[in-house]
Amino acid sequence: MPQALTFEGRKQRARFRAWHRGTREADYMIGGFFDRYHEEWGEAEIAWFEALLEEDDVDVMAWALKTQEPPLRFQGPLMAAMQQLDYVDIPR
Repeated sequence: MPQALTFEGRKQRARFRAWHRGTREADYMIGGFFDRYHEEWGEAEIAWFEALLEEDDVDVMAWALKTQEPPLRFQGPLMAAMQQLDYVDIPR
């Protein structure tokens, strides 16, 4: 049986998954959100983010851009923070 990841291990895995979504736009949005907020997260927040990572990028981006209503399980303060989009830093 594989050993369970520590909390820090889960954060490292989430960071990798957040920055390797398949499109640059999703990487900047989801990865940037992770980088901006993850240090403040506890168990509930990382579990929320891990569940978000299981969703399709198109849906997550639509929820963040407020073009679609997020499902109830994702609504709340973390989604509100994601919808601010003040964490997206696009290199020039």
